[in-house]
Amino acid sequence: MRYAYYPGCSLESVATEYDESARAVCERLGIELWELEDWSCCGASSGHCTNLKLSHALPGRNLALAEEQGLDTVAPCPACFLRLKHTRHAVREDAAVREEVERLIAMPYEGRFDARNLVDVIINDAGIEEIRRNVVRSLEGLKVVSYYGCFLVRPPDIVQFDDAENPQSLDLIMEAIGATPLDWSSKVDCCGGSLSLTRRDIVVRLVGDIAAAARDVGAEAMVTACPLCQSNLESRQGKGPLPVFYFTEFMGLAFGIPEVRSWFHRHLVSPVALLTSHGLL
Repeated sequence: MRYAYYPGCSLESVATEYDESARAVCERLGIELWELEDWSCCGASSGHCTNLKLSHALPGRNLALAEEQGLDTVAPCPACFLRLKHTRHAVREDAAVREEVERLIAMPYEGRFDARNLVDVIINDAGIEEIRRNVVRSLEGLKVVSYYGCFLVRPPDIVQFDDAENPQSLDLIMEAIGATPLDWSSKVDCCGGSLSLTRRDIVVRLVGDIAAAARDVGAEAMVTACPLCQSNLESRQGKGPLPVFYFTEFMGLAFGIPEVRSWFHRHLVSPVALLTSHGLL
């Protein structure tokens, strides 16, 4: 299983623990990630609000680089995933869009290879049984809620992955590594990520509601696949915040990957006490 890997800007800066854990977990699962050479920003999250042509040219160039290699593109970040997926969809649906994208990036691009999220690749290509086979330390007893956010499953006609209202992929992965995913009402609620710097009042309210919903069902932690959501949820909860993990960090912990401690120490909300209480560190 070989894919073009598009880390995006967040995983190269504020979410390096997501990048490192994603690479480590994929290596264990036999997923080969070939990082796109000379990749560039996809334009999330403001490019598509600024200029329509730019919104397709930025992700289109990255997709064209992957197409040259004959590979599907894997993006761990849901915002990047959505921009890549949206451009591929537009190019395949409209010849005029395709011609404009090719003109702007000065490269051929036909949309022959897919853009996929890392959750999709891990659960559908590697598979649940392969995940279970690699578990050396079960996360049994750890109660978590899976937070999908806005971009991973919406809009459904573009992303074409999981259920837009009640997705299950992260929950199934958590079950496979021994954790207990709890059913809750806020798994696809917006955390206000795009308003983090402009409307803090709105973000604090949205995140507060999400955190309250998690606590109401007895969650000890939240798990996500989005770097913007992870940062937003950890920094805006207020008093007594729950730790927020990338799903690949939990997988790395269950797989016995030695570097896990270095990932956890980068969190705004330290998860060390929680994991130690469960005998996981």
